[in-house]
Amino acid sequence: MESSIWTLLSWGPEGWSRSIASGVLVTISLALATLPLGLFVGFLVALAKQSSEPTLRMAGNIYTTIFRGLPELLTLFLVFYGAQLGIQQVVRIVSPGTTVEINSFVAGMVALGVVFSSYASEVFLSAFRAIPLGQYEGGYSIGLSKRQTMRLVVLPQLIRIALPGLSNLWLALLKDTALVSVIGLSDILRQATIAARVTKESFLFFGVACLAYLVLAILSSFGIDAIERAVGKKEMQR
Repeated sequence: MESSIWTLLSWGPEGWSRSIASGVLVTISLALATLPLGLFVGFLVALAKQSSEPTLRMAGNIYTTIFRGLPELLTLFLVFYGAQLGIQQVVRIVSPGTTVEINSFVAGMVALGVVFSSYASEVFLSAFRAIPLGQYEGGYSIGLSKRQTMRLVVLPQLIRIALPGLSNLWLALLKDTALVSVIGLSDILRQATIAARVTKESFLFFGVACLAYLVLAILSSFGIDAIERAVGKKEMQR
């Protein structure tokens, strides 16, 4: 039994390590592609939610209410199937008979991105509120414009305050990437599921999948700690 396990976990023709490794690469790629999208949209939503314009505040609140309230899996289905159907209907107006298919990777990135951004906006909003108004006034008093004050005075403090919350969201994003297996993307979970179904060794391959996610989480924790130390040192030098 022991030798058969090592055979199944080998890189050879009878092993599944190569497939699992490709799934790890897809998972990391999806998470890294989603992160900047989620951060950017989340920051814009946070700006909208603290805007003096009622319409922007309402739009920001509606956005976060919807995507924080919907299950992540349902959001993924809405993007993958609903958006595909909507785009196809629009395209058929211009070019009848044309079919449109949304790439699973792109659908996963968009779905996870909007969910991530809805939570990230709350982290950014809390960070904005933690910065005293005197910081803004101090920037204006030395002749900085609103944009310069935001970039030179507010953003460095915002990043330091928001970093712990965003770090937790990154770890949650890594786990949420497992959802894309249901739309056919060959991530860790899908590759482990295929291996378990073919070999009838469910416990083995789902255990390997658990280990892979744990390793990614541990490596992320080391990276997050390094970033927090670097930001802390930079803040002390200011």
